[in-house]
Amino acid sequence: MPKDTTKTLAITAMQPSDLAVVLSNAYRRKVTEEQVLEIAKAGNLLAADGTINLIHYTAYLAGEECVVIPWV
Repeated sequence: MPKDTTKTLAITAMQPSDLAVVLSNAYRRKVTEEQVLEIAKAGNLLAADGTINLIHYTAYLAGEECVVIPWV
């Protein structure tokens, strides 16, 4: 019987190296661990154990790109 080799990722506590792989696959271009750490440090997104919450990371990136449009 074959073993299940699927790796489960906890999106609320990802290692920077794992997050770099996920982002590389999503963007279809190379994202390095150093790039992930640079953004995480800039946004104060690193947990005490060195992990990153993908939801917070994505929200930080979206916040950098978003323009707030006031309600009319």
